[in-house]
Amino acid sequence: MDVRQLAYFLAVVRHQHFGRAAEQLRIAQPSLSQAIRTLERELGVPLFHRVGRGIVLSDAGSQLVEPARQVLRDVDSAKAAVQSVRGLQRGRVELVSMPSPGMEPLATIMSDFTGAHPAVSVTVEAAFTPEEVIHSVKTGRTELGLLGAAATPLTDGLKVLHVEDQPLVLISPPGAGSRESGDEGHERTGQHEETQPGTRPGTGPGGTIRRGQLDAMRLVVSKPGSLMRQLVDDVLSSGVNARIVVEVEHRTSILPMVLAGVGHAVMPSSWTQLAERAGALVRHIEPVSLLRIVFVARNTALTPAAQAFAAHVERYAAQLPDGTRHHEA
Repeated sequence: MDVRQLAYFLAVVRHQHFGRAAEQLRIAQPSLSQAIRTLERELGVPLFHRVGRGIVLSDAGSQLVEPARQVLRDVDSAKAAVQSVRGLQRGRVELVSMPSPGMEPLATIMSDFTGAHPAVSVTVEAAFTPEEVIHSVKTGRTELGLLGAAATPLTDGLKVLHVEDQPLVLISPPGAGSRESGDEGHERTGQHEETQPGTRPGTGPGGTIRRGQLDAMRLVVSKPGSLMRQLVDDVLSSGVNARIVVEVEHRTSILPMVLAGVGHAVMPSSWTQLAERAGALVRHIEPVSLLRIVFVARNTALTPAAQAFAAHVERYAAQLPDGTRHHEA
C-alpha cells in the first residue's frame, strides 16, 4: 500500500464514480481501476461494491476512509514541515462551509489567504446545516469548517471561533422601491442604522424596512426545517402576514427568482454585494435578527496549511467593529 493508492481511493470515495475521480486525478480510468484493484488485493477485501453503473463503499472501505485521510494529512505535514524554513511553499486546506458564510466572509478570507500563499490549494466542500459542518470536522473529512447559526453551537472536541454576526436583510426585485405604493413607510434615506456590535456595515443604499412592512409581500424562502427558514419564520413571527409563494431546496435558487420578479427574500447580509451588483434592492430589516458565523477546527494538530488559514480567519474576526472575538473549546 502506498500514498498514491490511498489518494486514488479517497478520490473515488469523494466522487462515488470512477470516471469523475479519474478526471479529477487527471489519469486514465483504466489506470485508476487497476490501482484500486491492486489495493483491494493487498488488503484482501473489496473496498467498493459495484451497483449497476455506480459504486458504494463496502464496510471495509468505510473503515479505511479516515485512516487514509490521516495518512495523506501526515504526508502533507511532513512535506510542509521540511519546507517551512522557506515559508509555506505547498500544502492543501480542506474546508467545509454552509452557503451564506461561503459567500462572505469566506470570499474575503480566501482572497487574503491565496494572495499570501499562492502555492497552497484549497478544497471547499458544501454543507447545509451546522450539524453537517461539525460532523465533517469531527470525523476528519475536513480539518476546518464555517457555519451559520442563530447562536454559537456547543461542540466537544473542536476549537470554535465566533467570526461575526450578519444582520438579515430584505432583498427585493430591481425597481421594487419605485413600484411600492408611496414610501410604504420604509426609509430610503441611503443612510444605515448604527452598526450592531460584532457585525460588518455595508448593506448598500437601500435603507431600512420595518418587519411590519413585510405584510402582504410575496416571499421566496427555503423549505421548512432549514436554518434560513427558521430565521425567516422568526422575522415573520410578530404577526407579519407575508405570503410565501415559493419554497426552494437550495438557497442559491432564491436570488435568481427575486431578480426575475417572483418575490422578495429575507437573507443574511452576506448576499448583499452579489444582490446589489445584479440590480436588486437591499434593505436592513428592523428590529435586527442576526445570523452568527462560526469557524470550527479540529482540536488536534492541524496541517501547516490549515494553521495558516485559521490564522487568516482569526485576523478577519479581530477586525470586527467592536473588536469582539470569542474563543471556545
